[in-house]
Amino acid sequence: MTHPLARLLPAAAAVLCLAAQAQQAPVDRGIFVCDDGHGRKLTSDRLIPECMTREQRVLNRDGSLRLIIPPSLTAEERVQAEAKEKRAAEEREAQKEAVRRDRNLLARYPNAAAHEKAREAAIDDMRTATKNSEQRLRDLAIERKPLAEEGEFYKGRALPAKLKQQIDANDTAAAAQRELIANQQAELGRVNAMFDAELARLKKLWAGAPPGSLGPLSVAGASAPAKK
Repeated sequence: MTHPLARLLPAAAAVLCLAAQAQQAPVDRGIFVCDDGHGRKLTSDRLIPECMTREQRVLNRDGSLRLIIPPSLTAEERVQAEAKEKRAAEEREAQKEAVRRDRNLLARYPNAAAHEKAREAAIDDMRTATKNSEQRLRDLAIERKPLAEEGEFYKGRALPAKLKQQIDANDTAAAAQRELIANQQAELGRVNAMFDAELARLKKLWAGAPPGSLGPLSVAGASAPAKK
């Protein structure tokens, strides 16, 4: 389909041509003829305003065809053309950004060893934090054991306020640690998924795929067990 803006070029050329002819021979600018869409044939010695959105023919004085001026863009067509050009500009900019990102990725990770080293550095502290949280959860379980044993003496009765407060505090702390561990594992999975996606992309780039030709980076969900 012809780009709507391309329709302006013949019209513009025609107007320039007529203007030049008018300067050289102002008495012979030709006869403008068009059908206004309502069954009327209009003629004039200049562009016909009623036919700006319709084809206009320019005839010589002897009736022969000098040139055809295509319809000008309607307001709606101009909006569509501008929107199309905006999308095209955004796509060009996105492509430039994709090329830049891929080149940066290649510069940062020239080989698989460099990428794996970066992965290990990124997740090492996260692994340590998760292990510390898991150890804290085990410690809380140990602390709760004597509290639970003491609570056995009060079966069927209300626990002493202090004992109940200690058990509740332990349960609250344990729940917080479990939530923290879940978040840490999810983050570890997310980071590993990102490195997996980068590695899959890098393998194609290392094999010779042109930067910017692989589309957006696709990161799989991090719901799978995280690498430890």
